[in-house]
Amino acid sequence: MELLSQAIKDVSATSFLTLFCHALESKSAQPILHDPWAVEITKQLAPQLQSSDNPLYQNLVRGKLDREIVIYVNLRARKYDQYARDFLQRKPEGIIVNLGCGLDPRFQRIDDGKLTFYDLDFPEVIAFKKQCFSANERYKFIPSNLLNYQWMEELLSLRDKQFLFLIEGVLMYLHEEEVKSLILTLQSKFPGCELVAEVCNSFWLRQPFRSLMNLRLRRKLGFGSEATFNFGISDSEALESWHQNISFLDDWSFLDEPEAQFGRLKLLKNIDLVRKTLWTVHYSFSHPGDVHSVKNF
Repeated sequence: MELLSQAIKDVSATSFLTLFCHALESKSAQPILHDPWAVEITKQLAPQLQSSDNPLYQNLVRGKLDREIVIYVNLRARKYDQYARDFLQRKPEGIIVNLGCGLDPRFQRIDDGKLTFYDLDFPEVIAFKKQCFSANERYKFIPSNLLNYQWMEELLSLRDKQFLFLIEGVLMYLHEEEVKSLILTLQSKFPGCELVAEVCNSFWLRQPFRSLMNLRLRRKLGFGSEATFNFGISDSEALESWHQNISFLDDWSFLDEPEAQFGRLKLLKNIDLVRKTLWTVHYSFSHPGDVHSVKNF
């Protein structure tokens, strides 16, 4: 496997963290997430990453990962897998689009033999991923910057289909005008679709908390200087104010899960600013004239 990591920008390189977290957890006695594909890919990657002077890569190869981060990443992946499965139960002909997919083998984990699934990420990331997995009539790659909306053209040819857009670990790195443009474009072009996205609490993006959070990303995880949190929302229903046809459905926090590994942190889950530091929101984009009716599905 040719190593393309040097060509991947700082933010994209965080996908290596996700992959290694999945692999490390999958090899544990009672894994939160079973991801044998991540185990195999990281096994092939390790010798090449080991020669890098990137501190993040060094930590990944050595398994020097904060246990709480490993738990969080795997709980998040498990929940997003479940969101996808639940969507397909309600809409068996629906299409899953994984925006900013990184190296995550989500299609392989949830494929039921009928699923149609798109992975989108920067061309460098998709080129890397193509070395690990092959596209077919049900599993397709879109090499594109998320904010270059030309990628939507292929999907618009499938207007009769229902879409679920997953955006895991991406939006907080963008700026508010970019996120708002993306969300409103999806709402306009894909009425009837659903969105599941990870978000950051805007409270923690105020100074001095923002500087402390971004410093932690660099010092504790070894992320590059471009991997900084920029976008956040104040509450789970915030995006409803952006358009009358954007409807909040539900939200999720890793503190909602029954796993006991978080210890005393679980005692704080009823405090909104703790439960909603990084959390996930689920929205539906209804058709014009059908305001918020999708809450009754």
